[in-house]
Amino acid sequence: MLTAARSDTPRAHDALAKLCQTYWHPLYAYVRWRGYSPEDAQDLTQGFFAHLLEHKAVATVSPDKGRFRSFLLAGLNHFLSDEWDKACAQKRGRGKLISFDTQSAETWLSQQPSQTLTPEQAFELRWAVTLLEQVYGRLAEEHRQQDKAELFDTLRTTLAGPGNSAPYAELAARLGMNEGAVKVAVHRLRQRYRALLRETIAETVASEAEVEEELRHLLRIVTGG
Repeated sequence: MLTAARSDTPRAHDALAKLCQTYWHPLYAYVRWRGYSPEDAQDLTQGFFAHLLEHKAVATVSPDKGRFRSFLLAGLNHFLSDEWDKACAQKRGRGKLISFDTQSAETWLSQQPSQTLTPEQAFELRWAVTLLEQVYGRLAEEHRQQDKAELFDTLRTTLAGPGNSAPYAELAARLGMNEGAVKVAVHRLRQRYRALLRETIAETVASEAEVEEELRHLLRIVTGG
């Protein structure tokens, strides 16, 4: 997806729009943590993505210049300091660029430790949360399409790891399966989750090596390491 967004093809706009959806929450969280009001933060984030789309800025990103998130954050900081008034006026005139649930973003922000979290840390944490939410949503939708929604709803807590869900025997009783079959289903569920996680990360980086790096970075953020 990132590679497509760098090109000048009909797919590029769609790919960039999808990237915008992925990074909406993280960038909004960063702007809010910088002290802007919810209204101004929404306008800023919309205006920044409008700037990216109009100027095809992603096409200038070189794979050897570091993480795409770093490019976005540097671009946003420049935008905040130099282009806020003009860009927000333009944005208000054209309407919403991307559909975005500000209320859910504000709810998440209100739950974060404001005294210990920097704007950069809020951005990284929200990136990790958004990524995992996307993977979870894709996994749930796959099971729904396969008429396995009940199986997913029953076993989804096992994705959090041992000790975070009911015992296998209890899960088996709920599903009318034997315990061995539940263990196999849990193993497959976790395998598919990991595969979707890799796929989702791969959509925002330029190489396989970056996928591994992003996975390690995501783990550090989630575990606080």
